[in-house]
Amino acid sequence: MTDESGKASGIQIETVTTDSCSMNYFKFGKGSQTLIMIPGLSVQSVMGSAELVASAYAPMSDDFTIYLFDRRSDLPATYTVDDMARDTAGAIRKLGLSNVDIFGASQGGMIAMKIAIDNPDLVHKLVLGSTSAKIGDNEFDGVKAWVDLARKGDAEALYLAFGEAIYPTEIYEQSKDLLIQVAKTVTEEDMNRFVILAEGMKGFDVTADLNKITCPVLVIGSSDDRVLGSEASELISECMKGKDGFEIYMYEGFGHAAYDTAPDYKDRLMKFLLSK
Repeated sequence: MTDESGKASGIQIETVTTDSCSMNYFKFGKGSQTLIMIPGLSVQSVMGSAELVASAYAPMSDDFTIYLFDRRSDLPATYTVDDMARDTAGAIRKLGLSNVDIFGASQGGMIAMKIAIDNPDLVHKLVLGSTSAKIGDNEFDGVKAWVDLARKGDAEALYLAFGEAIYPTEIYEQSKDLLIQVAKTVTEEDMNRFVILAEGMKGFDVTADLNKITCPVLVIGSSDDRVLGSEASELISECMKGKDGFEIYMYEGFGHAAYDTAPDYKDRLMKFLLSK
């Protein structure tokens, strides 16, 4: 069932309840095509930035009805990417959505890959932004530093470390004061949530299953990705090389958060998703 749970900055936040969990989401746009957006790991829920997201993706709102899903509301102590994918797919189905396009960024891309692998009937097209098909010990090292800061309760240091890693240096320097101010709003619950979601990535590995994805796929990475490295996008490309409908594009100079910093990112999304 779906029910209204509140509002965030003029965008209505709704809740979908499945047999396994409740999950918040918001939607915007009026297009005939359905696009599911799955955000990456964040210190605080993206639900509080609903209006900003809707504004950023306004150019797509005529062609798409866009749903952005949070993680489940009541997090268990251990919550893997596989669990996140299962719950998100369940929420999509509960809303009666089908033949959807999915855009997943960073951890959201990991979730999106797993959804496409396990639910080939559900996904029409898939866009994977700044993500990885495998998180071993080496890949988790940078995330572990964030987890340690969250466990210490140092929200300011966490926000600054997070921002420095995902943004190009110039944008990070311009954003430092804002990051420090936002860090003051972080709660203990936010920190606990962050730790659970971050640790849920460790051991994620779908490299052997990427060939099960049947829909067209666009990978968008960055050569200067300081979180996952350009190798992460290249590994996905290697695993899917030769599959019909597969494309890859690598940015340079926009960092891990190219989905926020590259000015033509939405144009690339639309060109791929609207192509026949």
